[in-house]
Formats: sequence, C-alpha cells, structure tokens
Amino acid sequence: MLQSQLFWRSVATSSRHTCLPCLIRQYATKVEPVSTTPPSSPIQPTVATSDTSTKALQTDGTPQPTQPATSSRRQETAFALRTYKPRTPGVRHLRRPINDHLWKGGPYRPLTFPKIGQGKGGRNNRGRVTVRHRGGGHRRRIRTVDYKREAPGPHTVLRIEYDPNRSSHLALLENNQTKAKSYIIAADGLREGDVVESFRAGIPQKLLDEMGGMPDPGMLAVRTALRGNCLPIRMAPMGSQVFNIGSAVNRGGVFCRSAGTYATVISKTERPKTKKEENANESNSSAAIAEPEQEKSKDGKPLSTSTANPDSPNTSNATGPPHSTGRAVPSTTTKPTAVARKNRKKGEFLDVIIRLQSGELRKVSPDACCTFGVASNPHWHFRQLGKAGRARWLNKRPSVRGMAMNAADHPHGGGRGKSKGNRPPVSPWGTPAKSGYKTRKKRNTHVWLVQDRERNQGKRRSKNA
Repeated sequence: MLQSQLFWRSVATSSRHTCLPCLIRQYATKVEPVSTTPPSSPIQPTVATSDTSTKALQTDGTPQPTQPATSSRRQETAFALRTYKPRTPGVRHLRRPINDHLWKGGPYRPLTFPKIGQGKGGRNNRGRVTVRHRGGGHRRRIRTVDYKREAPGPHTVLRIEYDPNRSSHLALLENNQTKAKSYIIAADGLREGDVVESFRAGIPQKLLDEMGGMPDPGMLAVRTALRGNCLPIRMAPMGSQVFNIGSAVNRGGVFCRSAGTYATVISKTERPKTKKEENANESNSSAAIAEPEQEKSKDGKPLSTSTANPDSPNTSNATGPPHSTGRAVPSTTTKPTAVARKNRKKGEFLDVIIRLQSGELRKVSPDACCTFGVASNPHWHFRQLGKAGRARWLNKRPSVRGMAMNAADHPHGGGRGKSKGNRPPVSPWGTPAKSGYKTRKKRNTHVWLVQDRERNQGKRRSKNA
C-alpha cells in the first residue's frame, strides 16, 4: 500500500515537466464561451402556461423568444396560470386560473339559500345512494340564477362573483329602472360597470325609431348582438357564438352553461307559406300594378292611419311596426311567453339549428333564449387541485377500484393478485361498462337531433382525428 502511494507521488511531481496521458485520469469538461454582455439577474420569474411548463422571462419582463409550435394547438394559444412556491407538498402542483377581477366578498344574501339535507351525500328522498362518491365538503349557499331573463330594459353589472356550485362565474345585475337585483351566468370578458339588456320581450320602441320604424337586420344585429345580451335565438346572426341556450319557449337556458362552453348558430329553417298567404301575395302583386286607392269610410271620406285597417302593411299597430313578413313586433310590456304562443304558427322560422362543441347538431325553438358570447372562466379545465384534500373540500369522495374489493362487493373483486376472473368490464350491478355496449332504446327517437356527435363505438379514437 505504501509503495503505490510513493509511486503516484513521484508521478505527480514528474508531471510538472512531462505529460503522461496514459497515467493521468482525465474528466470530460465543458468550456463556457466568454460573454461580453452583462450577466442577468440570478432570480428570473416564471410563468406557468397551459402546457404546465415554465418559461423564463427576460430582464424587461417579456418572455424569451421561442420557436413557434407547429404540432400542438394549445402551445400556440398560451395563457398564464397562477402557481405557488412549493413550501408544502400540497401546493407544489397547484395550478389555478388568474381571475383577479372577481368579487372578494360574499354573495348577495337575499338571492341565496343554504344547501342542506341528504342531497349533499348523493341520496334521494328515500335516503338511498343514487350518486356515489359524494359527501362532506365545505358549507355552501345556492345562488338563485335567472336563466330566463324575461325582464326588459338595461341592467348594470355590479360585480362578477365566484360560485362554488358551478364552474362558470356569476354576474350580479341591477335593473336601472326598478333597482331589482338578479344573478346571471357571466359571459367571458364581462366586467363591473358594463350594461346588458334582454330583448325577449320584443324590440324597444326607441330602437325601432332609430331604425326608421322598420327593423333593419344589419342594424338590429349591431345594436343587439353584444356580449351578455339575451334575445330569442331567431334574432341571432348566422355563425354567432351563444351560450345559456334554451330548448323551448317557456324554459330557461339548459345548454352551454358550464365554463368556457358555447354553441354556434348554423342555420334557420324557414316556415313554408300556406295557400292563404300565397293567394294574398298574388293579390298584393296584382294590386301593385294598378293605381293604389286610399281606403275610404262609409261616408266617402278618407281614413287616417290611426283609423285604417290594422292588418294593412302601411299602418302602425298598437304592438309596434310590423315585420317584413307581416309579424308585429311586441312591445316591452307584453310577456314574451304569451307573444311566443300567439305567434308560434305565424312566425317566419320553424326552428334554429345549432352546433354544440361536441359536434352534435340539434334543433331548438326559435323563441328560445340565448346569451351572446362564451361562458366565463374558459381556463377552468386547466386547473390542478394539487392534493386529495382539496377534492374532499369540493364534496368529492374517493372511488375504489372493483378489483380492490371483495367478491361480495363487486363482480371484479376477490381472487389473488390483480385478477377479475376473466370477466369483461362491468359495473357493480353487472352492466357492461365498455366494448360499445348500447344503453339507448332504438324506438325512442330524438326528434330534435339533426346529426349525432362522433362516437368511438367501442374503438380507440386515432390521435390524428
């Protein structure tokens, strides 16, 4: 041992004058190039994007230039998520969308009621568990949301609030005339102080006067198709994005109410003309060739516009100027439900076809409500809870795999090791869960469905699709 140490000492002293590459051990080192620019700050802020990666910022606060992504669509539309320093394991993977515009206080108390009872645990009125994996959670108050929006007139947005009962945000409105408050689903981009309006009761007389007494489709779309406004879907321009869509006249919004959802207006089915209307059009065309005569009373004197026949196209009606199709515009004092029932057969459209985000095409009533824009909080589905306890706060209980249970509790339970007894995947009650098992009845046809969404039919969908 002492002889080997003496040998290496002699080699080290002799290496000052001679190089022995065969005896000296060498390591791979990286030579850093000399930089003439001043060194950057040792601490650089990071911003978490939608692909859950971090990007360093330059000294002026702008992100460093990167190569444009060509394959992923999500990388092209990057946005910021709020991240936290991993002081505890529960916040290491916590990701939240940035919503600094939300109201920091509590809800408007008169429009709420507490969520109590056995429904929090997924049970019905008999106490039976109908929805599994639910229970516990933080205390909540249900917000009463106005899905119909029948009140006419301008409404001012007081604030945008967080709602624990849904993924989208709520907007607290105040009627400018009656000072009544109500909750609606906020549109993306809606802020405090904005003014929204509902046109379900008809076109206001002031707007008709600005259009010259007759509804102009182009000007009407410019004045009504604004973010947060509610109106019958037959008045929505083609290709517009709407949410909180109703299916019938008397119902509120039932489609596209979750965060970031919307539907696109595809087409409008026009009502075919009846024989009576065709004969009326022929008579009007023949009368237009001859010289028009003014309508006279019994004594031979001409009638004024106020005493003339209200069905004539050149006279004004008590409910407003008529449409080009002969349909009168209801006033703001008429209830929209009564107007819809009265004009259901006389309307110019039978139904409106919309395309949902799933690809499904379906028909809705032309007098059903809709709100312009996209539902608020569109980055909600990119969130990460970070820990299991945060899911328990949201009234979510853990789910147990069937193979981890006993044979008495699940068809996949029992046995030694990870085995389910050569049985296809089934539910706890024996219903097949995969392999394209059909659960809908063939005789129960969907009359409102135009084109069904794309389904996998038990096969794995290709990544290129």
